[in-house]
Amino acid sequence: MFQKVIRGCVNVVQKYLPEPLIFAIILTLVAALLAMPICHQSPLEVIEHWGDGVWGLLAFSMQMALVLVCGSALAAAPAVKRVIYYLATLPKKPSGAIALVTFVSAIACWLNWGFGLIVGAIFAREVARRLRGVDYRLLIASAYSGFVVWHAGLSGSIPLTMSTAGESLSRATNGILTDPIPITHTILHPINLIMVALTIGAIVLANSLMHPRNPMMVVAVDPALLQDDPVAEKAAPTTPAERLENSRVLTWIITALGLTYLVVHIGFRGGSFDLNAVIMLFLFAGLLLHKTPLAYVRAFGKAASGASGILLQFPFYAGIMGIITGVGASGACLGMVLSNACVEGSGPITYPLLTFLCAALLNLFVPSGGGHWAIQAPIMFGAGEMLNVDHGLTGIAIAWGDAWTNLIQPFWALPALAIAKLQAKDIMGYCLIDLVVSGVIIVGGLLVWSVF
Repeated sequence: MFQKVIRGCVNVVQKYLPEPLIFAIILTLVAALLAMPICHQSPLEVIEHWGDGVWGLLAFSMQMALVLVCGSALAAAPAVKRVIYYLATLPKKPSGAIALVTFVSAIACWLNWGFGLIVGAIFAREVARRLRGVDYRLLIASAYSGFVVWHAGLSGSIPLTMSTAGESLSRATNGILTDPIPITHTILHPINLIMVALTIGAIVLANSLMHPRNPMMVVAVDPALLQDDPVAEKAAPTTPAERLENSRVLTWIITALGLTYLVVHIGFRGGSFDLNAVIMLFLFAGLLLHKTPLAYVRAFGKAASGASGILLQFPFYAGIMGIITGVGASGACLGMVLSNACVEGSGPITYPLLTFLCAALLNLFVPSGGGHWAIQAPIMFGAGEMLNVDHGLTGIAIAWGDAWTNLIQPFWALPALAIAKLQAKDIMGYCLIDLVVSGVIIVGGLLVWSVF
């Protein structure tokens, strides 16, 4: 019965899910058609909101691209690759391979979403190259499914934004948050850590059970197609410029400066472990593990191609955010209407759950933590304070909602799909099952947190 449900989900998604850019364009039209009657906006108003919003996330787009590229370059470091290659020799059966890929990807995504996306895809490719009889589509879907925990992890943009002091925090929350919320109240809160552990365990089990029992149903891949590009032999440096490019001393010096700054800034100056700190940490860790500046430049350039989907589609999703946040002559915007719908009739216990569901819905239109923050922070924190809901819980509910529906939103799967040479419709049917499984854990966790 379970296998029939899986095949049904896979077949439906294969038939109806378009290419991610088409998906973004359709969502743009849906948002526009909703904003006009709900918010009483004219077509011209909606077009102006869309056009004004297209470039509204440039700074955040750059941060997201750097997180991805720095994480990718770090994952491509020889030391990290050796660990991946060793782990790929461990599974002996297809179900065990699926479980291990899911677990490794989820842990890596919790540490850093860009690092996790790439490590998961590279690891899945390596497993497929070594192990016969494993379903390649499910293997890549398993690598991506770990992404569901990223916003509850160390690179989650919403919790990190909440932990960053400054006037922008107070302004974004309409003066509700005047002091930063430390990550011990969000990411490292005991209940959040339990939710993460249970979610990882649930998707590991679900993914391993999804592997076809009938070998005839397995969609495998020719291992020859997954071979790494040959590494060119390195010529000995002969000029002063080449010696500088291949100098390990320069790498050690600049890495020491970067890591020393982070230690002083966070450990002694009271700075926050925010998104910029995460980028800086992975930037210099990657440089150190690649050993020389030239090797890191090459790895960084290769990794940058994986960010092309983000760079192309972020303006479209920023435009959608412009439609959702644009206020017309009626004084209402679509994001405000949706958020207020979550607030009305809720109580201290149900409020985090409704906040989560609202964020999950908005994530289909704006798959960006920064976009969610701009839409929901002004409303949700004020309403949460009125209901005496802990601000950390409100923030983490938004974060989980933002991550949850990424399982059926193909935007963030683009880098992994580029590595795997697959299309979004090849994996999203499996991810739909993970959406249901993880949703049960998240809903239960938020209800427990709201009680205690």
